[in-house]
Formats: sequence, structure tokens, C-alpha cells
Amino acid sequence: MGIGWRQPHYEALLSLRPALDFIEVHAENFFADGGIALAVLDTGRAAYPVSLHGVGLGLGSAAGLDGWHLERLARLVERVQPGWVSDHACFARVGSGLHAADLLPIPFNDESLALLARHVDQVQQRLGRAMLVENISAYVGWGEDTLAEPEFFNELTRRSGCGLLLDVNNLVVNARNAGHGPEAAAREAMRWVDAIRPGSVGEIHLAGHFEREDGLVIDDHGSRVRDEVWRVYAHALARFGPTPTLIEWDTELPELDVLLAEARRARGLQP
Repeated sequence: MGIGWRQPHYEALLSLRPALDFIEVHAENFFADGGIALAVLDTGRAAYPVSLHGVGLGLGSAAGLDGWHLERLARLVERVQPGWVSDHACFARVGSGLHAADLLPIPFNDESLALLARHVDQVQQRLGRAMLVENISAYVGWGEDTLAEPEFFNELTRRSGCGLLLDVNNLVVNARNAGHGPEAAAREAMRWVDAIRPGSVGEIHLAGHFEREDGLVIDDHGSRVRDEVWRVYAHALARFGPTPTLIEWDTELPELDVLLAEARRARGLQP
């Protein structure tokens, strides 16, 4: 089991050295040449395997990948030798380099699939290794879907050889925003999981979400994992078997012990 290693917990983690299988960092935070951030990451890498999780490649961007970004990622991968490299099935770049600084949704159709597979292959060729691609939470859609989302990811992993980073919280968030209550959303998410081919899931993300007064559910990574998400997680483990799992917590960060308790709960559910 792993946790997202964020700056407020750098010192505590290195001091306590809790029993974790890996730690995950956002790759873009370590793109600079030298400096204290890279030095801290090197220290963390000496203590734990590291997963590099990207938020800026924009793999589904019709404008193409940013060559500078990919080269910086490649340098970091060479330095860290991470256990996993991942990013999201989204677009972020438009025009001549304008970056939205967000994970924007892509349509699930053949054209989008071909584009995403081509970009995943470009990244994998440059890195010399397979990557993981994460399903996202989305608050709008294009109305141009011709493939079910699980079918889209099944075909992406077949074509490109990448793995799926299965974000269970995102499945529940999307089902909630489609109008389902917590229990019905969990059932919808389980059906999504059942449609994914075994052997394609390389990692699972768990996180908390926030429900606004108007009913919109936000994937804010700012609280404990909800009960309905734990149920979907247990269902995913029953289908896919033991799977590396990360507790993501990016806002309203608690004490390190809270993240570790969530990681222990995830470990206890592993078959």
C-alpha cells in the first residue's frame, strides 16, 4: 500500500519510516534542475519505491504532446527509476501551447481512442517502458461518445500495451453526478469494474470526495475515503486480485497518521 507524499509530510515520513510499499509524487513538482525538491525526492527514493504520477501531459490533447514536458519527465524517470509512471486520460493543451492546467474530459469514440493510443505510445517509446493511464472524474461531456468508457479503456490497453490506473473514487463521483445516490453509485461503479478486462489494471487510487449543497460531487481528495468507495474497492480486488493501491489526499491535508490509517485499511482488504 502507498500514500501520496506531499510537502507537509516530507519530514514526518522520512523521520518515522512507516511500513509502506511505495510513495507517490506528482512528477511535475520535480522537473527543475537540482534544488531541494530533487534532493528530498532522492532521500525518499532511498527509503521507498516511488511512483511518478503526472498531471500535465494531456494525453488526449489534439494539439499533441509538449516535447519539453516529455523530455523533463524522461529525465526524471531515468533519475528515479520509479515503479510506475502514470498520467490521465484527458486533454489539457490547445492551440500553440496553451495549457488549461486541468484534467479536461475527452469523448469516448474511435477518433479520440486513436489519438490517445498514439500519444501513449509516444510517451512509452520515449521512456522505454509501459505507463499507466487513469480514468478521470468529469463534470461535463461532449455528447459524442460511441464507446462505453470501460470498452474505451479495454481497447486502449490492448492497442498501446499500457495499463489502467483505476481510480475507484472517480467512478463513484461520476455516478453520483449522473444522479445516483451513494448506494446506486457504488453499484454503477461495480458494473464499470466488471467490464474491465482482468490483467489490465496496474494500480488503484482511492480518495475522498465532497458533496456540495446543490448536489454536485467534487473529486477534491480532501477527506477520508467514503464507505461506498471502499465497497467498490473490495469488489475490484475480488475481480483483479491483489493490486498496488494508493491513498490520494491533496487538499486539507491531515496528520500523516490519518493517511497511514487509510493505507492500513486498504491493506486489510487485499486478498
